[in-house]
Amino acid sequence: MARPHVSVDLEKVEQNARAITDLCSTHGISVTGVTKGSCGAPEVARAMLRGGVSSLGDSRVENLARLREAGIEAPLMLLRIPPLSRVDEVVALADLSLNSELRVLAGLSEAAQRRGRVHPVIAMVDLGDLREGIWPDDLVPFARELEALPGVRLVGLGANLTCYGGVIPTPENMGRLVELAGAVEEGCALRLLWISGGNSSALPLIAAGGMPTRVNHVRIGEAILLGRETLHRAPWPGTFQDAFLLHAEVIELKEKPSVPMGERGEDAFGHLPEFPERGALRRALLNVGREDVEVEGLVPRDPRLHVLGASSDYLIVDVTQAGDELRVGDELGFSLGYGALLAAMDSSYVEKRYRGGP
Repeated sequence: MARPHVSVDLEKVEQNARAITDLCSTHGISVTGVTKGSCGAPEVARAMLRGGVSSLGDSRVENLARLREAGIEAPLMLLRIPPLSRVDEVVALADLSLNSELRVLAGLSEAAQRRGRVHPVIAMVDLGDLREGIWPDDLVPFARELEALPGVRLVGLGANLTCYGGVIPTPENMGRLVELAGAVEEGCALRLLWISGGNSSALPLIAAGGMPTRVNHVRIGEAILLGRETLHRAPWPGTFQDAFLLHAEVIELKEKPSVPMGERGEDAFGHLPEFPERGALRRALLNVGREDVEVEGLVPRDPRLHVLGASSDYLIVDVTQAGDELRVGDELGFSLGYGALLAAMDSSYVEKRYRGGP
């Protein structure tokens, strides 16, 4: 049996990156291409670089190591707040990291001094999304303490929106980020090189001309990988939405009722799903399941097909409208949401097939 696989069209990744970087460059904004969604795949990273990103970012130290081991020399940014237990690896692998904890910064300071380096950092501020970041009232004192640490250097201020609380980037909160940057500069007598205004959710604001001019950096992943902004998951102009596709094989094909028979309890994942009565359905079982992918993020490429659900090992698809066209052994393709992409690219059971690169 062939393994399920994700096909990756590197030319489309490159084109998506170019569409994003061209837009941002007209507004004086540089782009860090975020490779997290591809599990730090060097092939994807190179496509992003060919498309014009100025650096690469990932949330996992292991992925930064993977990029370096593949011979990628572009600047690397660690996007997740560094663990105190891994500061030596962070200094060794990352050219810059995002930070919000003084104790971690003290660890980075010591690690950098041991290596005879100065490690640049961007201080993350919380603008209301309630994920990582220093609360604005505490920012200037934080920056002063950071600046007193040898071995680390404050080079920028950043914020992350939408990922946790769903807060939308606006001229007001991005303007607040710029104001806070000014306060840090005045309070610490320095000039920040970078004001990092967020992720793919910032693209509509940039395109509308509403991003404050001092914001000169963004961290873009989903819009490059999947061709969508992340406020409404709408396709982004000039990009492809099918650079990544999941393919799985039909391993059983039978007509069965649409509602389970017998007394019911929870399923294997602790849920009690509902099954609307739809009569008998022709159902395909595929060789991919929840152990491999976030099923809710899968959309069949054939509009006649519909995902019914999944267990850990099987994806169950309603193929009734396809009639007798499908056979056991046929391969079905699916578009991926971001969560589904993350899981599939991280799964050792899902093969990755790249095409279109140099």
